[in-house]
Amino acid sequence: MRGRLHAMLWAAMLWASSPLAAAEPVHALAMWGQPKYGAGFTHFDYVDPNAPKGGDVRLAEIGTFDSLNPFILKGIAPAGIGMTFDTLTVASADEPFTRYGLVAESMELAPDRSWIVFNLRPEARFHDGSPITAEDVVFTFETLRTRGHPFYRAYYASVDRAEVLGPRRVRFAFKPGANRELPLIVAELPVLSKRDWQGRDFTKTTLQPILGSGPYRVKTVDPGRSVTYERVRDYWAKDLPVNRGRFNFDRIRIDYYRDTTVALEAFKAGEYDFREENVAKNWATAYDFPALRQGLVKKVEIPHRRPAGMQGFVFNTRRWMFRDRRVREALGYAFDFAWTNRNLFHGAYTRTTSYFANSELAATGTPGPEELAILARYRGRVPEEVFTRPYAPPPGDPQGDIRGQLRTAMGLLRAAGFDVRDGRMVERASGRPFRFEILLVNPSFERIALPFARNLRRLGIEAGVRTVDPTQYQNRLQQFDFDMTVAVFPQSLSPGNEQRDFWTSAAADTPGSRNLAGIRDPVVDELVELLIAAPDRASLVARARALDRVLLWGHYVIPHWHLNYFRVAYWDLFGRPPVNPPYALAFDTWWVDRAKAERIAAARTR
Repeated sequence: MRGRLHAMLWAAMLWASSPLAAAEPVHALAMWGQPKYGAGFTHFDYVDPNAPKGGDVRLAEIGTFDSLNPFILKGIAPAGIGMTFDTLTVASADEPFTRYGLVAESMELAPDRSWIVFNLRPEARFHDGSPITAEDVVFTFETLRTRGHPFYRAYYASVDRAEVLGPRRVRFAFKPGANRELPLIVAELPVLSKRDWQGRDFTKTTLQPILGSGPYRVKTVDPGRSVTYERVRDYWAKDLPVNRGRFNFDRIRIDYYRDTTVALEAFKAGEYDFREENVAKNWATAYDFPALRQGLVKKVEIPHRRPAGMQGFVFNTRRWMFRDRRVREALGYAFDFAWTNRNLFHGAYTRTTSYFANSELAATGTPGPEELAILARYRGRVPEEVFTRPYAPPPGDPQGDIRGQLRTAMGLLRAAGFDVRDGRMVERASGRPFRFEILLVNPSFERIALPFARNLRRLGIEAGVRTVDPTQYQNRLQQFDFDMTVAVFPQSLSPGNEQRDFWTSAAADTPGSRNLAGIRDPVVDELVELLIAAPDRASLVARARALDRVLLWGHYVIPHWHLNYFRVAYWDLFGRPPVNPPYALAFDTWWVDRAKAERIAAARTR
């Protein structure tokens, strides 16, 4: 007995002196600096804490859905399904990257960021009233990284283990290496019910709602056509500071349309209430209709400071015709952005010249001293232009005269081993014709892709344009079964682990990854790891810019364009806070204004 007591006392002494015991509980985690909101904050600045609850809102999406499990590779989940699941923490929309406790009441972070402990709120509940426990958290983590979408394996690759320390206390330990983002990565974790998944196959699609704990639950489902969410009246977290003034609608119905033109006409006819417009031509010409002229519909532009990321025509370098960088560069000369912007977009867009566009992370000019220090070790392994020239895609010509660009493209193609024979571009050595397909899911992109294809035809290259349904499109992208497509690579102000899924060699061979281009470059792999390991903000910026330059001069995409504001049209039945956050549209802070809604309802019935 005496020996056992001695051992217990010794263990207690070790515990008291360990880093785990030394960490102070905190209410929030900031990637850099201090959280904006202190421990006693009552609500985010961009909400109205007294926003009324109630009312229905109808939204629209393009495409289809066939599963309510958003965490796996199979199937397509409906928009909005994330509202049914609570996460350990929640991000604010007016800071670059800060997480505040939601399911977790507090966090304890090791001084060296080698582990983090989450202390769960005792009141946290799933929709069936069962408590959220540490076992649920560990179950979710292990399930996602072993049976979930392949993305999670890359995203959590640097997490060593998750362990239960008590009924409401869970610890994540990280693998050796500098990765400041990891505590915030695991803090994003949604929490699923371990009990609810007993005896069920997580990897299969389902149209049975998954037990969640969020502000909404699935009310009705019409597969592929519509989904309706209802607000959880006894939502356990409705009065927490992070939720005050948010999630105000009683019901949210999302209808699915197969065609963007039909969806726009349905909005004008009052079939749904809110629309974010992504087509510049529509924004310029399609909203002159009676309801807008009568003031029943509002059309507004809401500025933001959100990074634009990269949208573009993406080359699948797994295909033989796109393996040579000179070929990819050549095809960029056949895209006439200036003509496209003037004639199709009414001059609305800015050309994208960075994978981190509209942020301080974007590489500009030639490399500065910090970037050169990073890039110098790769000299001879990356294009020399990385060091000597600022990246700028071919500008095109507003009148469509790009003969000079096409001559440059022809020179690059010949240098890469291609010639024109009988009016067709062929590989010199084999005689194989240069032909490929541009795979689309949105018909509105045909008007951009078809002029591009015509310019390619002037080079002797046959480029077909094919638009397929969303299910086929997703399946083909997941299996990398395409030649070229249009894709978006979104970015945050604190890029990190997700970059592995975008650009690394391991992701190139992982079905379902975002490395659509098939990049397999050891230099890119190393730069991604350097970015993840950035010790401070200045280093993060320099490393992001270095990665940006190498990706840009690899010519893996033909860059498109971006905006620094949201284009929003809505029937005038909403109230919204006077301040919009800089990094999100924050539609979840809007509410139905009863008087306005009655006016709109009366107008629609006339």
